Amino acid sequence: MYKKLMQSLRQYKKPAYLTMLFMALEVAVEIFIPFLMAKIIDKGLIAGDLSYVLKIGSLMFVLACFSMLFGVLGGKFSSDAAVGLSTNLRQDIYENIQTFAFDNIDKYSSSSLITRLTTDITNIQMAFQMVLKTIIRAPFMIAFAFAMAAYTNLKLSLTILIIVPIVAFILIGLIYRVHPYFIKVFKKYDRLNQTVQEDINGVRVVKSFVREEKEIEKFKVASADIKNLFTKAEKITALNAPVMQIAIYSCLLLVYWFGAKYVVGGTMSTGELTSFITYMMQILSSIMMISMIFVMIVISEASVERVTEVLNEKASLSNPENPLMTIENGEIEFRNVQFKYNELSEEADLSQINFTIKSGETIGIIGGTGSGKSSLIQLIPRLYDATEGEVYVSGHNVKDYDLVTLRDQIAMVLQKNTLFSGTISDNLKWGNKEASKEEIQRVAKLAQADEFVQGFPDNYETVLDQGGSNVSGGQKQRLTIARALLKQPKILILDDSTSAVDTKTDAYIRKAFIEEIPNTTKIIVSQRISSIQDSDRIIVLEEGKIDGIGTHDELLKNNKIYKEVYDSQIKGGTIVEE
Repeated sequence: MYKKLMQSLRQYKKPAYLTMLFMALEVAVEIFIPFLMAKIIDKGLIAGDLSYVLKIGSLMFVLACFSMLFGVLGGKFSSDAAVGLSTNLRQDIYENIQTFAFDNIDKYSSSSLITRLTTDITNIQMAFQMVLKTIIRAPFMIAFAFAMAAYTNLKLSLTILIIVPIVAFILIGLIYRVHPYFIKVFKKYDRLNQTVQEDINGVRVVKSFVREEKEIEKFKVASADIKNLFTKAEKITALNAPVMQIAIYSCLLLVYWFGAKYVVGGTMSTGELTSFITYMMQILSSIMMISMIFVMIVISEASVERVTEVLNEKASLSNPENPLMTIENGEIEFRNVQFKYNELSEEADLSQINFTIKSGETIGIIGGTGSGKSSLIQLIPRLYDATEGEVYVSGHNVKDYDLVTLRDQIAMVLQKNTLFSGTISDNLKWGNKEASKEEIQRVAKLAQADEFVQGFPDNYETVLDQGGSNVSGGQKQRLTIARALLKQPKILILDDSTSAVDTKTDAYIRKAFIEEIPNTTKIIVSQRISSIQDSDRIIVLEEGKIDGIGTHDELLKNNKIYKEVYDSQIKGGTIVEE
C-alpha cells in the first residue's frame, strides 16, 4: 500500500532524501551541545576559567547556528517533497480515473472521488511531511542521545529504558482503538460531499419544492455525524499528550532523585548531571515526536487506503496488443449478445440480441423504461463490454479496435449530455478542436442551434455557466448534437437527445441528417414515435430482448407493443386491445 503511494514521489525523491540528510546533520550537531555545556560548567564556571567559557561558548554558538541552518533546510525540503507528493498523487488519481470504463466508475460515487482527491490527499501530505522530518531525526536522536547519556552515567541511563517500553505499549493500544473511527469518518465525509454536490447541482429543484430547510437539516445531520466520530477519535488520541507528559516527568523525578545522590556522593559532576538531563529531554521529546507521528499515521492510514484503492483500480476495458487503427464504415452487427451490469446477477440486462445495421442506415430504437435501450447502445463504443456474444463495427469485433479510434468514430448524444464552462465555440470544439468558425456554424445549423446562438450578444463566444445552466434544456440538446456532428463520425447515436425540443425542430434535425450526412449510420433512441417513424428500420425492446424489428408500417401490423405506443401517442391515448 505505502509502496504504491511512494511511486508518485518521482521527481521529488531528491528533496525527500535531502530532508533526511539535513535532519541527520541537525541531530549530529545538537548531540555535542550538551556535552560542551557540561564542560563549560565543570571546567569553566566552577573552575572560574572565563577564557575557557568564552572559547567553548563560541563553539556552542557556531554549532547552534549550524543546527538552525540544517533545521531550516530540512523543513524547506520536507515541504517541497510533501507538496510534490500530493500534487503527483492528485495527477495520478485523476489520470487513472480518465482511463476507467463505466463499470469502474460505478464502484465510486463522484463525491467519494472528490474527497479522495482533496481531504484524503491533504492528510497524506501532512503525515508525509512530519514523517520525513522525524524518520531520521527521532531515531538518530534517541540512539545518539542515549549513547551519550550512557557514556555520561550508565546506571542513570537505565531509568530511560524502563519508561520507553511502557510508553510504546500505551501508544500501540491507542492506535489500535482509534483507527476504526477514522475509517468511518472518511466514509461520512463522502456522504457529506454527496449531499453538498446534490444540493448545488439541484438547487433549482430544491427551491421549487421549498426544500431549503429540509436540506439544511440533512446537512446538519451529516455534519454532526462527522463531528461525533471525530470527537470519539480525538478523545482517544488526546490521551497521547498526558501519557507522554507523565512519562517525561516520571523520568525527570527519577533522574533528579538519583542524579542528586550521585552528585552529592561525588560520582557525578554538576555539569554531567546537567548534560544528562538535556540528553534525557532530547530522548523524551523525540519519543513525543514519534508518538505524534503515530497519531498522524493513524489518521492518514484510512486516507492512504482510500487513495491507493483508486490508484490500484485497473480499467476493465483495454486495447488489444495490435489494435485496429481505422474504421472503414458504420456497419454494426450484434451476434448473440448478452449483457449484465453485475456479473453475479441471475438475470441479464440484455439477452439474445441479434441484428445487423448497414452503413448509412437510420435505425430507431424504442422501448419502455428499463427495456435496455441505453445498455444496448453503450456496447457499440465499448463503454461496457458484452458479457457474452460479440459486437461488430465495420466487420470487426469492437474489442479489436484501438479505444480512441473506435470512440472517435462513434458520436453519442445523451438526453442529459453535459456542457462545460467556457464559450459555446469552445464546447462545440470538443468535437473537433481544429474546427473553423464556418464549420462550427454549419453543424449548428444542422442541429437547429444557429438561430438561437445568433440571438446572443456574443454569438458563438457567449460564455456558458457550469453545466450550461444559462441555456434551456432544448438549446443544450441542440448544442450537444452540433458538437457530435463536428466529429464527422461514422456512427451517430442519439439517446433520447431530442426529448426537450419541439416536434417541428426534431423533424428539421432528422431531415438535416438525411440530407447532410447520408453515409453516417444513425441510431435514434426515443420514446416518441414521431422521432423514429421515418427510420429505415425500428428495433422494439422489451425487458432486455428484441420484441420486433421492421419499418414503421410493418411494426404497426405485426408488433403489439409498438402499436400500443403508437395508439397512445398518435390517437390521443386510445389503446387498441387485440
